[in-house]
Amino acid sequence: ARCKGNAKKIVGPLFFRVFTDHHTTPIMSNQLKSKKRFFVSQGVFVAELNEFLKRELGNKGYAGVEVNPTPKRKEIIISATQPQEVLGDKGRRIRELTSAVQKRFNLDDSAVELYAKSVPDRGLSANAQAEAVKSSLLEGVAVRKACYGAIRFIMDAGATGCEIIVSGKLRAQRASAMKFREGYMLRTGHPTTYYVATAVRHVKLRQGVLGVQVKIMLPWDATGRKGPSRVIPDRVEIVNTKEGEDWSRYEPASVQ
Repeated sequence: ARCKGNAKKIVGPLFFRVFTDHHTTPIMSNQLKSKKRFFVSQGVFVAELNEFLKRELGNKGYAGVEVNPTPKRKEIIISATQPQEVLGDKGRRIRELTSAVQKRFNLDDSAVELYAKSVPDRGLSANAQAEAVKSSLLEGVAVRKACYGAIRFIMDAGATGCEIIVSGKLRAQRASAMKFREGYMLRTGHPTTYYVATAVRHVKLRQGVLGVQVKIMLPWDATGRKGPSRVIPDRVEIVNTKEGEDWSRYEPASVQ
């Protein structure tokens, strides 16, 4: 912006103000800055919590976490294929995790509560399948056998498509990558944000670290249980017409 007359523009690190002879106009307020810091801190909290639970509950079938803030406390819902293992004997394990989260993020005793729920269909959970491939590789199963078994399980669960990529020192000293695909998979566009589930795991073996990436193309479900209820924009539905039906109403209108 240009300053006319005796006006002076002072630029600061967080905000700037235009000083004139008669009034002062603040461009960015403290309220807007606090909102930005609030959302950034919430994102960092969820990312650190997800990484912590991934390391603690990886062998329990950890499949994700949801944070639901309420006026009184934060409700953390842990999804796992073995929810009873997450709870522990008489809830001992879940209380230990609650105490660890409180100490790590400096929260009060009543400020956070942890819950565990089972995954409705683990064949459509990318996190659960990535953990399954990781555990198979740690047990010494061949890469092809572990990945083909996971792909068969995913497709039998009703997935539209899937892809598993394993990279690292697979056989020789030189690193390489192996890709296993089946079905239909979206690559670009906005539908990938709600139709494609992705998970990444790292397998620490004696010869080095292997990276495992699992992508699952979820099926369309009107109820929203197995997959998103939103229809893909480029989906084409073929209508079966009866014999003798007038086809003229299906023809596109002429453009004048």
